[in-house]
Order: sequence, then structure tokens, then C-alpha cells
Amino acid sequence: MIPVRCFSCGKPVAEHWDDYKERVMKGESKEKALDELGIARYCCRRMFLAQYFDEKTGAELIDEILPFKRF
Repeated sequence: MIPVRCFSCGKPVAEHWDDYKERVMKGESKEKALDELGIARYCCRRMFLAQYFDEKTGAELIDEILPFKRF
């Protein structure tokens, strides 16, 4: 679950999430993927690098947490 906009500068970032995730899962470096997607600001890059997902299955952190009960 990536935020729609960067927390710092407000630039829309969610539109690039699926492309970024696909590239990283194919083995491309995170740095190269962000460069080619045009994510140049360090605040926006942080939004992508801080999001956890399994690079083999593509499962995000929320997918791993949902099976557990709250209490």
C-alpha cells in the first residue's frame, strides 16, 4: 500500500508503483528502475524504497499481516 503522493513534496508517486515492482521482480536494480521511471527526488525515492515487498512473489507487507487476528 503505497501512498498516492510523496509525503514531503506532494508529487504523485503511486502511478509508478506497479512498474517499479515489476522491474525489481525481474531482477533490475532498484536504483536503475527508479532512474528510468523518472523518480529523481530523494524524498520520492524514499517512498519506494521504504515499501516492503517480497521480490520473488511480489507479496506486500499488508498481504503477510492480514491472515493474523487483531487480538
